[in-house]
Formats: sequence, structure tokens, C-alpha cells
Amino acid sequence: MAKLLRIIDLPPVWLLAMTAIAFGLDRWLPGLGFGWNWSYWLGNGLFGAGIGVMVLAVWEFLRARTTLIPRQTPSTFLQSGIYRLTRNPIYLGDALVLGGLVFRWDVLPALILVPVFMRIITSRFIIGEEAGLAELFGDEFQNWAATVRRWL
Repeated sequence: MAKLLRIIDLPPVWLLAMTAIAFGLDRWLPGLGFGWNWSYWLGNGLFGAGIGVMVLAVWEFLRARTTLIPRQTPSTFLQSGIYRLTRNPIYLGDALVLGGLVFRWDVLPALILVPVFMRIITSRFIIGEEAGLAELFGDEFQNWAATVRRWL
């Protein structure tokens, strides 16, 4: 059972769960938004920005030939490209996608799920990943972390 929980305790699963909750709110309690046309377009923009940020991050992983799987030890410390702006671009992209879907579906009370998602990701993944990077890359990580924000 513990192994199964470790397998499903991954950021995409958390994103899917939060997305399902937002979608469920939209379907079970319609009319929670404002019915404004702009929220649809804002949602599309945030969704697209989130996908774009994730693609840029994956590109850096592929270029460096290192793992992008959480909890695995990286062979290279990424500091270039999108990693000059945020320490966690894939997680930031996930949060933008979630926020985008909430706006697109116009279920604005579900926006609370975005900071909840960010809190879960920070506590379950980022803190441990950063500790591992600090141990593996020492001062190089510490100097980078002092100048690049965790989210944005």
C-alpha cells in the first residue's frame, strides 16, 4: 500500500485532483462565477502560459539530459533558461494551468484551489527537492536560491 501511495503521490496527480474538484464544483453547483466573457479568455491565456512555462522547463531538462521525475537525483543543476526566473517552472506551470481552467470554467470560488495546490506541492515536493539540491550542489544551489524565487 505504501508503494502505491508513493507512486500516485506525484504532482500531476495532485493537479488532476484539484482540476477535478474545480470541474465538479462547476457541474454540481453551476452559477458560481460571474458569467463574464473575459474570464474565458483570461483562463485560456493562463492555461496557455502554464503549458508554455512547462515546455520551456522540460526543454532545459532534455538539454541537460537529467531527470525531471520528482524525488530522483538529478545529474545536473539547472540554472539557465526559464530557471533564471523561477526555481520551479513546472510547478508554476501547473498552478497557471489550474488557475486558467478555473477562470475558463468561470467557477471563481474554486480559485482557492490554486494556493492550496501550491501549498501541497511546496510541502510534499519542493522542500525535499531543494534540500536534496542543497546537499548535492552546496553553495552553487544556495547562491542561486538566494537570487531566484521559489515560485515567481
